[in-house]
Amino acid sequence: MIPFSPPHISQKAIDEVVKVLKSGWITTGPRTKAFEKEITAYCGSRSTLCLNSATAGLEIILRWFGVKEGDEVILPAYTYSATANVVIHCGAKPVFVDVNSDDFNINIQAIEKAITSKTKVIMPVDFSGFPCDYDAIKKLVEKCKDKFVVNSEEQRQLNRILILSDSAHSFGACYNGKRAGSLADVSVFSFHAVKNLTTGEGGAVTLNLPEPFDNNTVYNGLCVKTLHGQNKDALAKTKKGNWKYDIVEAGYKCNMTDIMAVIGQVGLEDYDTKMLPKRKVVCEKYSEVLSSYSWAQTPIFKNNEHSIESSYHLYPLRIKGITAEQRDAIIQGIFDKDVSVNVHFIPVPQTSYYANLGYDMVDYPVTVDNFSREISLPVFYDLTDEMIETVLNAVIDSVEKILND
Repeated sequence: MIPFSPPHISQKAIDEVVKVLKSGWITTGPRTKAFEKEITAYCGSRSTLCLNSATAGLEIILRWFGVKEGDEVILPAYTYSATANVVIHCGAKPVFVDVNSDDFNINIQAIEKAITSKTKVIMPVDFSGFPCDYDAIKKLVEKCKDKFVVNSEEQRQLNRILILSDSAHSFGACYNGKRAGSLADVSVFSFHAVKNLTTGEGGAVTLNLPEPFDNNTVYNGLCVKTLHGQNKDALAKTKKGNWKYDIVEAGYKCNMTDIMAVIGQVGLEDYDTKMLPKRKVVCEKYSEVLSSYSWAQTPIFKNNEHSIESSYHLYPLRIKGITAEQRDAIIQGIFDKDVSVNVHFIPVPQTSYYANLGYDMVDYPVTVDNFSREISLPVFYDLTDEMIETVLNAVIDSVEKILND
């Protein structure tokens, strides 16, 4: 069976993990702090906080910004549940909007129609690693500043809707000469096992807040918020005589460990020279073959207008003119040929919890169409040419069998 997206763990990563295990410092410590600085330098952001998941990062920023009951957060219907769940956790209302038919990303016109005086945050999602149109979103929040109602000190300082990018897929992607992580007020990456850059579990919050914010001050505050509200972390307390600490708020526990961080550090070393180029080659080989078939709608990985290039995290193939039932039959056929594929994603408003809250998929027709025809093909570092050929043959045979039935 060809797997869908196994992690690539090099011997160097294994060796470095062993060093950390032997060092006596395995929780948040020097390797995590170094990894944060390396991410900041790579992305061109102003500061970075590493955590135990992207989900924790999204929620902690919503809470930092004062999002609460009665507030609204705009996000695409086509995303993973984590994007919406964190809004629910804060007591606010997720306002789902439809997406684009070409690149799967949040539709700008739909965002504008959804903005109200209750809107506190827009959460664009870089689907499959392809950056959203951040210039358009920035223009939109400026245009709608008069609708923004301030309810916290952080909101007063920003004085507009916060742009919080769910960049879970897009580490290494580019937009107008800038890397993901520096495109929004705050961006959040995932380093889950299936992501291009992995720490096993984990995530990072990159800060690019405008003046009058001091991003390092915000970083320090988030460190406290994500470690029980304690004003000193374990590393700081190791200094002679520095044991005394205080709890300054009822914080959370979502720090990254040095064991996780060192895996990410090793992966980042050759991310641009090995990982991204290999994923790009895999995606280009798929498109080269599939584009000759009239039923194949191959994904977009570049947009010259905004100098956009994806991180090649997913290969979201769509089959033209099929139903969701036919899509499912095609997937079964591919699995029967020992090839693993996936679907990204079941739209959040379609899932039981959110449907029971009253969301209706009739409001998101493009999302429904994209989802009903989407099949994600395997993309990973160790995928060989022979495996790529096997995947393509399995897809082509399975699609044509259903279309010809």
